[in-house]
Amino acid sequence: MGGQEDRRPPSRRIADELRAAIKNGDLQDGDRLPSERELSARYTTARNTAREAVGILQAEGLAVAQHGRGVFVRLRRPLMRLGRERYSRQARTETGLSPFRIEVERQGRIPHVECRSVTTVPPPPEVADRLKLNDDQLVVRRENWYFADDEPVQVGVTYIPAALVEDSPLGREKKLGPGSIYQRFEDLGHPIVRMREEVSARMPTPEEVKDLGIPPGVPVLDVLHTSVDDQGQPFEVTRFVMRADLNGLDYEMPVDD
Repeated sequence: MGGQEDRRPPSRRIADELRAAIKNGDLQDGDRLPSERELSARYTTARNTAREAVGILQAEGLAVAQHGRGVFVRLRRPLMRLGRERYSRQARTETGLSPFRIEVERQGRIPHVECRSVTTVPPPPEVADRLKLNDDQLVVRRENWYFADDEPVQVGVTYIPAALVEDSPLGREKKLGPGSIYQRFEDLGHPIVRMREEVSARMPTPEEVKDLGIPPGVPVLDVLHTSVDDQGQPFEVTRFVMRADLNGLDYEMPVDD
């Protein structure tokens, strides 16, 4: 019997072969994909068909377009969030850096953080619940944007009980000095000794797509972090929205009996 006829649409066949080349290493992280002209000549098809094939890979998060340069295989080396190590007092004392800067530098990348606003607002319900606040209590809201090698990788919005910070830099300053936010909490008598992180995944909002430069088809990780001090008091909640193509989670913890 002869071989079965390939009934895949031409764009799907081209996309399948490019995907296979990425997975077996013939096309590696950061490599430029063949142009539409090259693909149309190789497969004897229209350029629109080649464009559709490349679009399939972009929608799957395997390729990303760079304006004026072409389409490239997406880097698959994620920036790992080291859940247990990132809040270490020893690391903070030795480096004078924030948790994000510590873990990015350890992974051979260049960190950059922008605090874009510090305001006092009513807390969202899930924040009030985790901070054990009454309806009439306010929080300081700090919005931070995080970059690795100048690429936006996540945004974090931190909520702190306004009564806790009072005249601390946490309530008014964008730059927090050596040790950053958790050293300032420790200065107030609230060392972080325990944390809870609730992790979920979802598709990004249009605003997140625009602001974080998220390619088509790429979800985000939604991490709701709660810090607890040595008295068992929750003192800070941060919601991180992280590009799933550029971030990974690495948690190590003891197992209950």
